[in-house]
Amino acid sequence: MLGLENKLRLYGFNNLTKTLSFNIYDVCYAKSEREQKDYIAYIDEQYNSERLTNILCDVTEMIGAHVLNISKQDYDPQGASVTLLISERTMPAELLDQSCNAGECGILRTRDTVVAHLDKSHVTVHTYPEYHPDNAIATFRVDIDVSTCGTISPLNTLDYLIGSFDSDIMTIDYRVRGFTRDMDGKKCYMDHEITSIQDYIKDETLKKYDAIDVNVYQSNIFHTKMLIKDIELQNYLFNKDVYELPPKERLSISNNLRREMIEIFSGMNIY
Repeated sequence: MLGLENKLRLYGFNNLTKTLSFNIYDVCYAKSEREQKDYIAYIDEQYNSERLTNILCDVTEMIGAHVLNISKQDYDPQGASVTLLISERTMPAELLDQSCNAGECGILRTRDTVVAHLDKSHVTVHTYPEYHPDNAIATFRVDIDVSTCGTISPLNTLDYLIGSFDSDIMTIDYRVRGFTRDMDGKKCYMDHEITSIQDYIKDETLKKYDAIDVNVYQSNIFHTKMLIKDIELQNYLFNKDVYELPPKERLSISNNLRREMIEIFSGMNIY
């Protein structure tokens, strides 16, 4: 794991904006209409806005930031969204905007919508459950964005976020925008070393995935895609035991799952 220990002496506030954005996909086989609806209901329950809020609050704490405001929403028929506004430093209560709830749990019990704010920074998550109309493959997508200003960086939360969801495919983007100045007035476009997003993911996690990078170093843009290597069919069957299926059907389901994953990983229709 790389750290951010080598701090630069700056003329003023660190104006660099560091944004981590990624999609996580969970793939499942749900054959009947009832199984598909039950899968969607299960996902909505497992990843409702309250649990997502807890995950994002953990992320905020991990990067050393402080929640100013939280907004959340569960949707009909499915899906949820949460936004946190956060700050690099704690804010005295008298300086908080009156519309901010400062992440107080009490307000979460009285509102259907919750947003959390950081000082010029934010954390958001949106979920998108859906299923294929023909081949019984269901997918659950999570979109997460962590945008920070100043010295804090969201990179060290990657392992926690990956572990918080069932992740078969991931597309991860990290970008540093803007500039700050050192004591001599020289512009600084990057305040920490990075060659790949994979440098911030544990080796034991990387061993489970095929991963490729598409980086634009001169623009401080980093992109990594990851695809799970092994499919253990039982883990992809919803409310069904693998031994209930004949061998040919097991093979067909495994092939359909792998094809769906490859297309999502590639970002194009292949089969």
